[in-house]
Amino acid sequence: MANITASMVKELREMTGAGMMDCKKALAETDGDMDAAVDVLRKSGAAKMEKKASRIAAEGVAKVAVSDNTAVVVEVNSETDFVAKNETFQEFVQTVADKALTVAAEEAGDGEDVCAILDMKSQLEEKTMTIGEKLSIRRFKKVTGDCVATYIHGGGRIGVLVAADGASDAAATEALTNVAMQVAAMNPQYISRNDISADELAKLRDITLESALNDPFSLPKPILQKLIDKAVDGSVWSAEDIAIYNEKKSNMNYLPNFLSNEAKNALAQLAMEDKAAIAADKIFTGLVEGRVSKQLKEICLLDQTYVKAEDGKQSVAQYLASVNKSLVVTRMVRFEVGEGMEKKQENFADEVKAQMAGK
Repeated sequence: MANITASMVKELREMTGAGMMDCKKALAETDGDMDAAVDVLRKSGAAKMEKKASRIAAEGVAKVAVSDNTAVVVEVNSETDFVAKNETFQEFVQTVADKALTVAAEEAGDGEDVCAILDMKSQLEEKTMTIGEKLSIRRFKKVTGDCVATYIHGGGRIGVLVAADGASDAAATEALTNVAMQVAAMNPQYISRNDISADELAKLRDITLESALNDPFSLPKPILQKLIDKAVDGSVWSAEDIAIYNEKKSNMNYLPNFLSNEAKNALAQLAMEDKAAIAADKIFTGLVEGRVSKQLKEICLLDQTYVKAEDGKQSVAQYLASVNKSLVVTRMVRFEVGEGMEKKQENFADEVKAQMAGK
């Protein structure tokens, strides 16, 4: 019988992504024949497919594919980060991306049988048996435009597509690639403010308004003072907090550090009770609109400060205009592997212990 070395087990695991003990058993069964061991792992994997179906596959990678003026990004999941880095798995994900580029569907995702849409069930089953983990083709999305650009960050943790109309030269492609990097780093929710519906904007404004009222010491001084007067004169605050106020009121900036939590909560309650009157105050309205505008600059791509701006001020919209005023971003897609999914907390040491226990 051949001597099964640690390096042989390591090589087989890197080839297949299967568990360490499974690799060792397969090599022992085939007397060290690497190719035969791969077949053994495939066969044993077929018997484990049903058990794997209930597992959580929240690791994985995102890959992209491009053809002319169309680009696609896919996310394929595995159970562990180890398998996600495996070359066999990476090649499979690229095959999925290439296939997604050719199908008629523009996108597919959670809740849909993406594997069936891509007609890749047999390939997925084969890779699952070979690698020894549950794999899942989770989603894909496609964009088209006069110009398209892609960006992969963190070895496939984040995949981004950006499409634009109005130009298609090398300068436009370079600009869109830079914008794709921006999308990866800053995660905007919209391309521009025009993409936000009236209802969404109203909800954002209302949340901002109530957030301000629940943080009374961030309110304009005249409004804050009126609330404090009510708290003091109406004996809403305790005698101790009133005494603290009288002692510290010469420097209101430090007052919150000394008041009790009960006093601060009571002040917020008074603000909420006066919501209608405070909301009608022009100073308060200006504060809310300022905060809403700041949030829009964070969630809207074109409003964001361009990450490569030399002056630290240039917006993405201004950057694109400096390259080509006709260049208009029409679509953006950002996939972050595992977002919105429950993740299994596990490490290599735990895996070894689990497999040794089941030996």
